[in-house]
Amino acid sequence: QVQLVESGGGLVQAGGSLRLSCVASESAYRINAMGWYRQAPGKQRELVAFLTNGGTIRYEDSVKGRFTISRDNAKNTVYLQMNSLKPEDTAVYYCNADTSLGNRYGIDFWGQGTQVTVSS
Repeated sequence: QVQLVESGGGLVQAGGSLRLSCVASESAYRINAMGWYRQAPGKQRELVAFLTNGGTIRYEDSVKGRFTISRDNAKNTVYLQMNSLKPEDTAVYYCNADTSLGNRYGIDFWGQGTQVTVSS
């Protein structure tokens, strides 16, 4: 198993910034990519950003230019720097690890989620 522990959520005014952190535990699973998803009330969970071991980065269109994903491999930590926050960014943000174990791929682990609330 991979334990993912998120932190950094909170309440911020529109235009403000927050930085989310997610620490992954050591395990036998190989982490191939890490990312952030979010789920707003009444909506489906959506991908916000992900970063692969090979350095590929993807962002959801609405956060491009405002959010930045990064990773510190030495600390097994992935970050999401969120700038110019908007009320529509309000959601529970979940950390995700896409892992493999032996010849099994696509094994997902999730954090418990952290609430981000942006007031107008």
